[in-house]
Amino acid sequence: MERVAGEQFLIPGETCWRSERADSLRIIIDGADYFTAVKRAMLEARHTIMMIGWDFDTRIEFEPDGQTMDGPDTLGDFLVWLTKTREDLQLYMLKWDLGTLQSLERGMVPIAVRPMRLARNFHFKLDTEHPTGAAHHSKMIVIDDQVAFCGGIDMTAGRWDTRDHLDEQPCRVMPGDGEPLKPWHDVTTAVSGSLAGVLGDLARQRWYRATCDRLDPPEDDGGAPAWPDLETTFEDIPVGVARTYPDYKDFPEVREIEALYLKAIAEVCETFYVETQYLASARIARAIAERLAEPDGPEFVIVLPHEAEGWLREKAMDGARKRLLEYLWANDPHDRFAAYYPVTEGGAGIYVHAKVLTVDDRLLRVGSSNLNNRSMGFDTECDLAIEAAACDDPGAVSETIMGLRRDLLCEHLDVSAQDYDATLAQEGGLIAMIEALRGDGRSLRPFTRNGVNGDASVLAENEFADPEAVGDGLADRLAGGLHDLLENAGLESEED
Repeated sequence: MERVAGEQFLIPGETCWRSERADSLRIIIDGADYFTAVKRAMLEARHTIMMIGWDFDTRIEFEPDGQTMDGPDTLGDFLVWLTKTREDLQLYMLKWDLGTLQSLERGMVPIAVRPMRLARNFHFKLDTEHPTGAAHHSKMIVIDDQVAFCGGIDMTAGRWDTRDHLDEQPCRVMPGDGEPLKPWHDVTTAVSGSLAGVLGDLARQRWYRATCDRLDPPEDDGGAPAWPDLETTFEDIPVGVARTYPDYKDFPEVREIEALYLKAIAEVCETFYVETQYLASARIARAIAERLAEPDGPEFVIVLPHEAEGWLREKAMDGARKRLLEYLWANDPHDRFAAYYPVTEGGAGIYVHAKVLTVDDRLLRVGSSNLNNRSMGFDTECDLAIEAAACDDPGAVSETIMGLRRDLLCEHLDVSAQDYDATLAQEGGLIAMIEALRGDGRSLRPFTRNGVNGDASVLAENEFADPEAVGDGLADRLAGGLHDLLENAGLESEED
């Protein structure tokens, strides 16, 4: 694809917070590689490790398929070991308090940090500083302000899987009881250089918001970055950091992530490819529909899980997805929109937790945000974005962006890069290529008008599950939404 010039995507103060150079940036696909990389980087830490996340489960193993690295292999034992063997190393863990929303879900395991809390160099905080019903959803680990991880993968149960996504995977089990877990697809990043320091600043801001305790950056002792023996996807490039923050106390609302999504939809020329856990933002759907109406507009391809995880999400988020898919199909006069879900060789759904976007060959973004209302203005999110035109060698970056999209789709379709390239050249478009390569066994399956799950009911627009912003009367709106959810589930009578 020839790169088409357009308006700038990454505008500090509008579509991103800051732009900073990364010496190295690696796109990490799926949890097995991520957990290994995190442990390797932590083993090289000299001053600080900051862990900022939606959830942490201290029982998970870094290498369930066979330990090769020093130190204990479970997260909790490893952190205890670090506090004892590296007394000068300061560890900070900031975890969302999970709140009412998650208390309705099944299978949530509270973190066990008591052994670490006895150590003076381990600092743990449950982050309650958010609006009622909101979540701290960003996922970051920053090591010495020199290496950082930022994206969609949580260090919790159920995230470990290989890119094979086997039907029978003995290592993909719930810690403790060994219950088999579903195949899981996810994406995150590892970065080094000045960008890691920017993510360190963001992590310290989050710590301050939660604790009112200001942390100083770690000293720069001139040591080499703890790059965790990874290949690099990009080298020496500028990267934008986009955030979502809700309006809360003295902190104003930040909607950079939404602004960047809308800018990307407005500026895409040929191909908008996105992997997301949810499709529930009406504002995003309307923006896509406007582009679908154009006679020569771009293609939009969305990869989603077949169904949401947990009762509340299944009822509320799948219902919203059903409505928005029906809306987009009804507003697609030129057949340029398609939505798919991946399945294993045996036909089981592979859960899509990744949050990744490519726009033509011009923009790549990976982060924690989904295409739902919460990610646009209610939860705390952080995405990284690379714009080819802003780089020293735009052509090489464009090729890498297209290569990443190829890599992801080859994983989903279980085809070779050669077959992908040949079929794309023959068919001329991404949707036609996917349709030509889809097969039995492990592949992508299309959502269809008659086959999409979800209740077209009050649950599809329930603000308790997916509020768009804080606004006036938030507590009353959420209380009303919770009442409707419980009543629909048979947990509360009309008279209660």
